[in-house]
Amino acid sequence: MMVILALWVSKSFKQPAFCLIASLAMADFMVGCVTIPVAFLVARRVKTSFYGCLFLSCLDLLFTVVSTLCLVAIAVDRFLRVYIPLRYKTSVTHRHTRLVVAACWLAALPLTFAPMLGWHNPKPSSYTDNSSPICVFIAVIPMSFLVYCYTIICTLVPLLIMTVLYSYIFCTFRGNLREKPGCSVQQQSQNDLKKEKELAGSLSLVLALYALSWLPLQIINCIEYFSESSVVPLLAVDISIILTHVNSAVNPVVYAFKIQKIRMAYLKIWRRLIARRGEDEGP
Repeated sequence: MMVILALWVSKSFKQPAFCLIASLAMADFMVGCVTIPVAFLVARRVKTSFYGCLFLSCLDLLFTVVSTLCLVAIAVDRFLRVYIPLRYKTSVTHRHTRLVVAACWLAALPLTFAPMLGWHNPKPSSYTDNSSPICVFIAVIPMSFLVYCYTIICTLVPLLIMTVLYSYIFCTFRGNLREKPGCSVQQQSQNDLKKEKELAGSLSLVLALYALSWLPLQIINCIEYFSESSVVPLLAVDISIILTHVNSAVNPVVYAFKIQKIRMAYLKIWRRLIARRGEDEGP
């Protein structure tokens, strides 16, 4: 919420990149408000019906997928900023950005709620006697869904796309920064190029942290699915799940220290809060 408030204070919502960052921040916020509490519920802590457990398990995945799609959208936006610099402002408008944000949130629904449509484990016998056994995530969500949909489609493919796009961006920046001011093919000043490179570098850091946080769990899912028996210690699984949740808390810190506009907005907000508190306390 601090990220969203900072963007509001700095009046940056009309800029496509920052509008997408706000969407990412909202997804991260929902991870804390919804995903983590639901994760506790589906970790053998609540009694529910089969489809109730299935719904909670799908909800547990929803906002992390939204976060990933927002990261992809940000990478595409930065790519277009470099690939079509002269047509960027006319091609990527605020209306287009809002449509992309809506698409990210809507596309996550079928990707994560596919088990509700039939891609789920057979109903355990404990649910057939009208009882409400304790909800267990892996009892209702099949490993095939976690590997082929959640790991490959929702994590590895986006990660590959973002890596390719950011690699192109940095190669382009490196070439342009070597040219003399005024001689750039893209007609940008050196200062503008440096600012764009700093922003791309900050967002790519978010991408790197995302990869470090998510790859362990996805690797474990693949090992569990393709091996005949469970070979990964439960502690390692728990730690990898915690890492995926921690990632959403790290992003605002990265913004604060790496993106100047958000950092300055943070400082402005804190100064206002301190000044208001001083006025309330009085002499």
